[in-house]
Amino acid sequence: MNNISIYIYILVMALVTYLIRALPLTLIRKKITNRFLRSFLHYVPYATLSAMTIPAIFYSTSSKISAFLGFGAALILAYKNKSLLTVALVASAVVFITELFI
Repeated sequence: MNNISIYIYILVMALVTYLIRALPLTLIRKKITNRFLRSFLHYVPYATLSAMTIPAIFYSTSSKISAFLGFGAALILAYKNKSLLTVALVASAVVFITELFI
């Protein structure tokens, strides 16, 4: 692969990224009043964050057991409305302790 093709790839990626972000801003100028579309757009950040985070949880440890225990601890604490910092610290501690014993 030569240097020219790398620059072409980077340019194409930059254009695609720019178009994805700029087109909605230029094409949609009025407030969105459709209830279905508004509710759909409301959940897009949560779905995207979940799709990026959940696989990373299970593949970032050396053992699936520690990953499931940490995920379980995070789910329980999140269900009990604990803060994000508390959930992250306890889940990390559970994974760390589990990795020590496995």
